[in-house]
Amino acid sequence: MLLDMAAEAFPNRIALTSGSASLTYRELQTAAHRAAERIRACGCRHAALLDTNSLAVPVLLFGAAYAAVPYVPLSYRLTGRELEELLDRLIPATLVTTAEYVGALRIPAGIEAVERGDFLANVSTVEPVHHTGEYPDPTSPAIQLFTSGTTGKPKAAILRHQNALSYILGSVEFGSAAETEATLIAVPPYHVAGIAAVLSSTYAGRRMVMLPAFDAVQWLRTCAAEHITHAFVVPTMLARIIDQLGGEEVTLSALRSIAYGGGRMPRTVIERALRLLPAVDFTNAYGLTETSSTICLLAPGEHRAALDSQDPDVRRRLGSVGKPLPGIELQVRDGAGRELGPDEPGVIFVRGGQVAGEYRDTGSMLDVEGWFCTRDYGWLDREGYVYLDGRADDIIVRGGENISPGEIEAVLLAHPAVSDAVAAGMPSEEWGEAVGAAVVMKEGTAVCAAELQQWVRERLRSSRVPELILFRERLPYNEMGKVLRCNVRAELSAAVCDMR
Repeated sequence: MLLDMAAEAFPNRIALTSGSASLTYRELQTAAHRAAERIRACGCRHAALLDTNSLAVPVLLFGAAYAAVPYVPLSYRLTGRELEELLDRLIPATLVTTAEYVGALRIPAGIEAVERGDFLANVSTVEPVHHTGEYPDPTSPAIQLFTSGTTGKPKAAILRHQNALSYILGSVEFGSAAETEATLIAVPPYHVAGIAAVLSSTYAGRRMVMLPAFDAVQWLRTCAAEHITHAFVVPTMLARIIDQLGGEEVTLSALRSIAYGGGRMPRTVIERALRLLPAVDFTNAYGLTETSSTICLLAPGEHRAALDSQDPDVRRRLGSVGKPLPGIELQVRDGAGRELGPDEPGVIFVRGGQVAGEYRDTGSMLDVEGWFCTRDYGWLDREGYVYLDGRADDIIVRGGENISPGEIEAVLLAHPAVSDAVAAGMPSEEWGEAVGAAVVMKEGTAVCAAELQQWVRERLRSSRVPELILFRERLPYNEMGKVLRCNVRAELSAAVCDMR
């Protein structure tokens, strides 16, 4: 429906650009219908993608919707064995991919692998396609996204048509983009943010420029060459972009808006970005796969107000994810399920039409009243701003006391010599678990572990002081900007073993 509305309103407007190739909204609609015909003809129950960003991403996404089967983008960063296991779970399916990603894979029977170029050639036509006007059941699965699987077998999160549509209709105004507007899509297609970018841009009527893989220099040059007005990045991307700005002679005069999310944004990075790009509106978007993307926003005006304010309560909002969207209810609860008040940390629960909270093998995880446990730890301030403090599973339990790693990280990051920090639990014979940390120092600075420990001791209770601090050149992050705390935890555990 989103694509049909855009194709009807802006048939000749460019919808997609990838390299030198492009499609208008009418051509995208036609290609998606041809893709649906192909999916239906092979009797597939899934339409899978194993590829980087290209024209094939929106074509297959909407083609799967027309064919009434789930769209399933797979991570090309997985190992061959992991991908083969996921493909086994998708039989029968069409798989759009390239030789680069399937060359060494065992493609199971029941999976029809189609090379991207052949797929696009087969669905490209100038002939109009007749559409019956019928749409899939809104309660049927539209998108299936596999979780990272860091704690075991990846779970298949299900988003139904009504969930995705609820998010778009509640956050985007139809046809709100001018024909000159263009958004740069550089996040991987297997992440919910990439899917949300395609759906929201289509409904707004904005041109989408597909960047196959993120590189800060290429991102800047594409912004200049394509006159990009809007973009979404994760924190690690923005940090690299800001680092490159001084060395790249590019003009970003068209750039009006950058949304970011997917991980913790260091205060130093967003403050520097706000100062280097004063004409750009920054928006912090917090969401999950299970919530069809964004559920909270820190708006551009709130960014600037926080940066310019001398009030510490207002200034600290740069570290928040803003307030819930109008269609979202949000609560913070303790371990007993009791709703907590302002500034009381606990686990975040959300409810709303866009909240799916469902997995293919286990079913709905919503409670009887429709609430979904995000497993994110955080709190609300008295003005309703939401602050995140890591995952509930990341809580350090020291001698029965629950300790949030986020509060320790915030203190470490406030040290003038620290550029990045992560806290995690480590084995302790005395306490069962103790606080450890890994830090990255700013270039040209030096500080010892004892000084950082004293810094924390002066600002937090003694139980929060890291017993061990590792100094690293960089911290481990995934491609979406989320720190791999499990890797740091493993390093700390190994270091404790070596010390015994």
